[in-house]
Amino acid sequence: MRVLIAPDSFGETLTAVEAAAAIAAGWSAVRPDDHLVEAPQSDGGPGFVDVVAAAGGTIRTTVVEGPLGVDVSARWLLDGTDAYLESAQACGLGLLGGPPTPRTARDAHSRGVGQLMMAALDAGAHRIVVGLGGSSCTDGGRGLVESLAQGFGSADAAVARLRAVELVAATDVEHPLLGEHGAAHVFGPQKGADAGTVAFLEDRNSAWAGQLHRVTARDVAAEAGAGAAGGIGAALLALGGTRESGAHVVAQRTRQDRQLASAQLVITGEGRLDQQSLRGKLVIALAAAARRRAIATLVLAGQVLLDAADLDRAGIDAALSLVDHAGSVELAMSDAYAQLRDLAAAAARGWDGAAARQ
Repeated sequence: MRVLIAPDSFGETLTAVEAAAAIAAGWSAVRPDDHLVEAPQSDGGPGFVDVVAAAGGTIRTTVVEGPLGVDVSARWLLDGTDAYLESAQACGLGLLGGPPTPRTARDAHSRGVGQLMMAALDAGAHRIVVGLGGSSCTDGGRGLVESLAQGFGSADAAVARLRAVELVAATDVEHPLLGEHGAAHVFGPQKGADAGTVAFLEDRNSAWAGQLHRVTARDVAAEAGAGAAGGIGAALLALGGTRESGAHVVAQRTRQDRQLASAQLVITGEGRLDQQSLRGKLVIALAAAARRRAIATLVLAGQVLLDAADLDRAGIDAALSLVDHAGSVELAMSDAYAQLRDLAAAAARGWDGAAARQ
């Protein structure tokens, strides 16, 4: 059997490359005759640059301001005149230096992403694709815009410079900037925000949305993807960008159609398979593509919080939880590679090609 192993990253515990290797190791230990193709994926979040780099181009490193003001080295890709940036490289949760708190939720910013954009422009990029996801900030992209304004002398000058560039926001979610489904309310708690901080972030982003509208004449707050990466999506849209599914961007660049054409089983995964996954995450996009070709999909996720009906609608034939397998969240995270490898082996022992949900 030909098996396409195409996971996303597992939060801060495993990159997509590491996850694919762990799944392949476990599966092949039980089914050595299967032909495995490792094809790590991304929907714009952590690992985006590494995944798109597999198709060519040159990795560059730029020192930028991290989410709390400490300089970080951020990697990005230049392929001809196309640049691929990753917001998590400049303002990811893993750059906080510790667990997120209400203070970091308030203070974290996106200035480093703007600095990466300037580096790409200076390198001659005519198309800039910014992968969004995994950020520690909820500043609506204000830091990004301020960086560009300072680099080009003013916000108007930054907007003018970007008119000559194709700007793409590769988002992992469809959430708007504001409201109960917006950046602060949905993602703020994951970034350390308590109830009071969520209200503060919502008010701050509401005021910022008004400023974006006045400066750029584009009202983006309610647009799909505006809430991605703490609202960085809103800033990119206001600057003239278009939104594309990060999963689709990666699928095109990695020629996913060709890989699926000969697959008999797709194994994918992510840190948490839940209702947010249904709003544009890679696992769901890949399962849908596999279903169109009548290919079974197995999901190995850190946690599985969707019911059988959700899984069926998404085209997922079976979904297994790493936490359930390990017996605790702590072990699933501290020993992620080995636990995922062993979960893949267990899945291989029980897989008979039937679409029986486990």
